[in-house]
Amino acid sequence: MRRPRPRTLGVVCVCLALLAAGVVTGVRWARGWTGSVTVLANWSGAEKDQFEQAMRRFEDEYRIDVVYQGSSALSQVLAADLAAGTQPDVAVLPGPGELMAYAAEGRLEPLDGLFEAGAYDRVWMPKVAGEDGRERTYWLPVKTGLKSMVWHAGGLSADRIARTAAEPGGWCLAMGSGATSGWPGTDWVEDVLLQQAGPRVYEQWATGRIAWTDPRVRRAWRTWGDMVGAGDRARVGHMLQDDFGQDCPRQRLEHQGSFRDTHWKRVAGDFVHSSEVIPGAGGGSGRWEVSGDLAALLNATDEARQLIRFLADPGTALPDFSANRKAAAPDGHRDPLKRKVGAILRGSEHRLCWDASDTMPPALRDAFHQAVLRFLVAPGLLDARLRDLQALNGGPRPTLPVCGTGPATN
Repeated sequence: MRRPRPRTLGVVCVCLALLAAGVVTGVRWARGWTGSVTVLANWSGAEKDQFEQAMRRFEDEYRIDVVYQGSSALSQVLAADLAAGTQPDVAVLPGPGELMAYAAEGRLEPLDGLFEAGAYDRVWMPKVAGEDGRERTYWLPVKTGLKSMVWHAGGLSADRIARTAAEPGGWCLAMGSGATSGWPGTDWVEDVLLQQAGPRVYEQWATGRIAWTDPRVRRAWRTWGDMVGAGDRARVGHMLQDDFGQDCPRQRLEHQGSFRDTHWKRVAGDFVHSSEVIPGAGGGSGRWEVSGDLAALLNATDEARQLIRFLADPGTALPDFSANRKAAAPDGHRDPLKRKVGAILRGSEHRLCWDASDTMPPALRDAFHQAVLRFLVAPGLLDARLRDLQALNGGPRPTLPVCGTGPATN
């Protein structure tokens, strides 16, 4: 029998796929489906599974089809879609930096009135200026994370942790993360500055009001370099090649976020605040760096608005951790670590500060990633790196409460 040519097979496959899609669509409309909503995000693995489970509940309850578009290059994909006028209905971005710019350009639809803003602390959901200068709510936190954490195997004394932290070989540190390689290093620099110089200086630097060449910023870079062994060719070689998600030996420490709890549970791990091991941490230190995935509305369809209401519902189970104070806290008996992290995220608003690079314009944030990689290789060229970053700084940016100051208002 004559075999079909590859092109023929391709056409048949496409036709079958279209037919299957048509059958599914037909069945859904026959069951009373009322529309669809597209969501762009970068979740994968367990987080994607959790989100999709929540979306199945949304679909069943509201008969609205959710079309999930996953991408590891969110910024580039969203910018291209906006330029082409094919933007998703809802986009979920890490941090407020890009969303601030899109709000100012009139690209985002306000969320005021869609949910109870008072259920969120102001650091998570501030009012920011839109294209007309009026301040509104433009994003909703759907997942939050804690930083400023130093993970260690369970049972270590404070003295043992301090001794381990004093040696570059005591740290697990890997920069690899594909197109965003370097971000673990930016987390370090930001956190050292926050603990040494305090929240006011940190916020001024994050918003462009203090230069990258400021002595306090330079000190933070130098401190980090000394702690992890910047310039050590063999050590740095591993840092640049290794992936940030690899296992960390139990005898070492790791400066990493709350998403690493699963890894450290295997050795009964726990964490201390980074200020306990950062040299020169100020007496008023103790602020926690935080991160968050923020949902923004780009097309104000009825279906998209309903999805935002659903995401803000405290009963909706979303990827850890929720910033909604009315949402159920993690079960402390089943998972003490998650309960500990959740309590900090939802009960210490005045002590929380956004990951600074997540508040910066994309070009500056990306340059920061690259600068930490180059600094590790050649710490003696730090001043040149800082001048390059300052050239991209562009001066003060729109006001954003980088550090917590009080509850949100509707």
